[in-house]
Amino acid sequence: MSSILEYEPKLVWKHFDEIRKIPRCSKHEEKIRQYLLNFAKEHGLEAKTDKIGNVLIKKPASKGMEKKPIVILQGHMDMVCEKNKEVKHDFSKDPIKLKIEGDHLTADGTTLGADDGVGVAIILAILEAKDIKHGPIEALFTVDEETGLTGAFALESGFLKGKIMINLDSEDFGVITVGCAGGGDTIITLPIKKQKIDQNKDIFSVRVYGLRGGHSGVDIHEQRGNAIKLLSRILWKAKEKCNILIFDITGGDKHNAIPREATAIVAVDEKDKNEFLKIVDNEAKDILEEIKPIDPGFKVETKESKEDKEFLDKKSTETVVNLLYGLPHGVLAMSFDIPDLVESSTNLAKVRVDGENITIAMSSRSSIKSALQATRDRIHAIASLAGAKVEEGEPYPGWKPNMQSKLLALARKVFKDMFKEEAKVEAIHAGLETGIIGEKFPGMDMISIGPTIKYPHSPDEYVEISSVEKFYKYVLKLLEEI
Repeated sequence: MSSILEYEPKLVWKHFDEIRKIPRCSKHEEKIRQYLLNFAKEHGLEAKTDKIGNVLIKKPASKGMEKKPIVILQGHMDMVCEKNKEVKHDFSKDPIKLKIEGDHLTADGTTLGADDGVGVAIILAILEAKDIKHGPIEALFTVDEETGLTGAFALESGFLKGKIMINLDSEDFGVITVGCAGGGDTIITLPIKKQKIDQNKDIFSVRVYGLRGGHSGVDIHEQRGNAIKLLSRILWKAKEKCNILIFDITGGDKHNAIPREATAIVAVDEKDKNEFLKIVDNEAKDILEEIKPIDPGFKVETKESKEDKEFLDKKSTETVVNLLYGLPHGVLAMSFDIPDLVESSTNLAKVRVDGENITIAMSSRSSIKSALQATRDRIHAIASLAGAKVEEGEPYPGWKPNMQSKLLALARKVFKDMFKEEAKVEAIHAGLETGIIGEKFPGMDMISIGPTIKYPHSPDEYVEISSVEKFYKYVLKLLEEI
């Protein structure tokens, strides 16, 4: 295959090629932070970090542009680390393996990290370039965007001087994002009781896999299958007609990724074995028929297992299955104000057996603060009925569109002048750091833009190579015109 280093802009792809070799899962940004600080030192640029680990690099204005306003270019250091189950990859040390398929740059069975690695690479290219026109630049690189936006939350007043910010974390070239949803996570802890099982039981592993997964905000409207929800549906049908006990149930990983796989270890009475297998098979066929247009790869695999430890007792098994099946997932309401925009949703993100408890993670989003709280209250109510403990993480704010923004008007004009068509102006059903930064630094004029990246947060993630060059030139022209 050809190398990405052959593509334009060469500075951008040089930095992305370096970034993809650096471990940078959320909350483990030490090495990418050091890379940024080394870069600043090498190029004689002022740099600083704050207590949480965010990095700010300053570049003086090019000659004759000193009186222009400071522009903040912002991206995040971390990436979602997801891989297909059969792929051997250690995100703590292995570089991302790249594949070029036509105009698509993707990874080999893992997330690519184009979200937001391409944005970071573009900012570094701008900081390094000697032949571009721009006013003073503050380049802000935040930590832990993907699992809690904690870098943005921890920004202190005075860290930034600029009042104009371009966030480079959007994923559709030609779209200017001017608003986003707020959100918040919920952790449900359900106490369970266990028992030894007798010898008259057959034990099976039931695995749901082959789903597309994806981003729990950007992709939620597509109604992609949630492996935990589909597995709980199968188990609910099975428990209604068979005597079953659960040993283990595992699914999902990241709060902002729709679960692609889930597995349960189940003990079944010998007399119910055939009925159980029939129910699993029939339900799998029904589900595939329902979701085939969006998730044609859906599969259910049932294998005999040999677990002989303690299983959940009958009541705990009932409660777990009822709770997982009853919890909401997906789109809950559409916006009345913006056509085709999801207003509120929730993602049943993760389930684990943890000692004497089952832990369930939910991630909810809404562009309306009260609707977000109503969704979390609903989850709380359902969990309370099951006798579970509920912990709610601090919600993050949404970003209300400002259609009178001077930066937005300029961005639209520059796009039309360059590409002879109108840019789309949208709000998205996902969390962006702009909402938090705008709240912390009142009066900040902001937009979010990016190249075309598809299926972020999943191993299907790819970036459209040709869009990167167009996007880079667009950002350079914006910097010149601001």
